[in-house]
Amino acid sequence: MAKKELCVLTNMVMVQDGQGRVLVQRRSDKGWPGCTFPGGHVEPGEPFLDSAVREVREETGLTVENLQLCGVKQWTQPGGEYRYIVFLYKTNCFSGEVTSSDEGEAFWCPREELESLDLAEGFDIMLPVFEKDGTTEVFYTIENDEWLHHYR
Repeated sequence: MAKKELCVLTNMVMVQDGQGRVLVQRRSDKGWPGCTFPGGHVEPGEPFLDSAVREVREETGLTVENLQLCGVKQWTQPGGEYRYIVFLYKTNCFSGEVTSSDEGEAFWCPREELESLDLAEGFDIMLPVFEKDGTTEVFYTIENDEWLHHYR
């Protein structure tokens, strides 16, 4: 018997410029403020990859291509209400000029300076999935009322 589970599907894209910089967005969303890579929600019926390309274009003005799926971040909402899944992609193929949007300021940042920015909560935990070969998933569990993250 097939089981169904409610899911929120999202994406995030690490865009690299070939000069050691990554594209960062300083989010204006009060629900998850701070610096992160661009991304957003997958629309109903929309292919995952297409949603990532769309979100980067909407939020930064860049058109990205040749995205590589790095892995996923996921957790189940307390009480089992739904699972939240973030598909994590990276690319160094893009065209256009960086522009900011109502989602936040978009800018290039040297990769070695990324962690010195005011990062969105938990964003740093995703970086190994983008950057470490063999690390393709970060998932969260709750133990003793505390969120713990695990890598696979």
